[in-house]
Amino acid sequence: MYMKSKRHILSKMAVRLWISMMVLVLFTIGVMWVVQVFVLERNYTNMTIGEMQERLKPVMEQLSTEDLADNEELLSYLSRTANGKMLIVDHAGDLMGMYRSGHPIDLEKDKYEIRVWEDIQSSNVYQSIVAREKYSRENRKGASLISYEIGIPALYGGEPAYVILYQTFTELEQVLKVNRKQLIILSVLLTLISAGLAAVLSRKFIKPIHIIKESVDELTKGNLAAKPDIRLKDEVGQLAQAVIKLGEALQRVDSLRKEVIANVSHELRSPLSLIGGYAEMVRDIHWKDEEKRNDDLDLIIRESKRMSEMVSDILDYSQLQSGYLQIRRDWYNLYEIVESEVMLCGESASEYGISIRILFLKNEMPVFVDALKISQVVRNLLYNAINHTKDGTVIIVELTESRTPCYRVEVKNEGEPIPDEERALIWERYQRCQHQGGRKEGTGIGLSIVSTILKAHGMDYGVEYEDGRNVFWFECLKEQ
Repeated sequence: MYMKSKRHILSKMAVRLWISMMVLVLFTIGVMWVVQVFVLERNYTNMTIGEMQERLKPVMEQLSTEDLADNEELLSYLSRTANGKMLIVDHAGDLMGMYRSGHPIDLEKDKYEIRVWEDIQSSNVYQSIVAREKYSRENRKGASLISYEIGIPALYGGEPAYVILYQTFTELEQVLKVNRKQLIILSVLLTLISAGLAAVLSRKFIKPIHIIKESVDELTKGNLAAKPDIRLKDEVGQLAQAVIKLGEALQRVDSLRKEVIANVSHELRSPLSLIGGYAEMVRDIHWKDEEKRNDDLDLIIRESKRMSEMVSDILDYSQLQSGYLQIRRDWYNLYEIVESEVMLCGESASEYGISIRILFLKNEMPVFVDALKISQVVRNLLYNAINHTKDGTVIIVELTESRTPCYRVEVKNEGEPIPDEERALIWERYQRCQHQGGRKEGTGIGLSIVSTILKAHGMDYGVEYEDGRNVFWFECLKEQ
């Protein structure tokens, strides 16, 4: 149970964000400590040692030529320069005297000071003293510098001697300890303040995400009007805008669904009523009149065929949208495909006094397409033109070569221009348009099928308005 609760807490984005911020803060504090201990403190000690060596440079040559016993001022200067203790050792390696800040130390009374010399005697630098070789040594306790020594050959009373300048770093160590205590306090305060700020900022950052989640939950429950009230300009704001657009798209889809159900029901009810009515007329009234009986049966057959086409188009549209229906391409003559559909739809157009004229530059136009699907595209564009064209007018089907390596098919019919805001929607939604004279050629979802098939082929298509005509067009890549 404890592990599940722990995993549940860590799965929350706000907690993970807070942990990430705190890791960054702790990393920064760790870097501060590393810089303080391994960089700044060493720089302090190195600067102190460097200053001591700089102060000694002017008197280094004097020590090898002048007698310390004859120059009290030099002796006093050296002891003050050391900022600690100065030891004088004779040629035999025995301690002759010790000074502190320019004043001699009574070795008989101050036995504690002798311990410095005892430490030097027991170290490996004592041989350098006896051999009168220069040396320098850092005495450390762990990472802390305790003292620093410089050994210099000299003369004292006309005899070879040795001077040891011994500087303690007690004061520097105290300063560094104070700095470390202050750094500890600063680290604790920084951690606590950062933890609070990280908690506030993480909650503030997560709040719009919760708002977006609530809106998405409402959308899944069917409340398609739900919108996240977020006015940010960053990526979260962009996500909120995407959710708003998703809601609008779902509203359109929901409206489309209702419209499809209503319109398909209407479109199916009409031929079913006609079929039922005329079948009864054939049975009860016209069964003996061969001419009227044949006319009624022709109407029944025509309406049955239209119903069959409608069901086939709906199934094809559904399969194309879901990706189940595959496009089977091969090389076909585009002119023959278009000509065949013009002849087929010409019979329906002639009932309204409409003629279909085909214009072309050549009758050999090889294209790599699914012939059945492109035939369906041409047929639906022609039915759409018939439904929106006045009686006695002409529909023009034109085949041309465009600037790109494509053949262009255009279906032109006279009529009112399609508003710009509806030109994109006519390809995607099922809508009951006001057909000319109440015509119902085709199935009513023709343009949706056209769009789906052309997209599956990767073809460009569109609608324009030129010289009083609506021009529906698409382009097929021609043989190279």
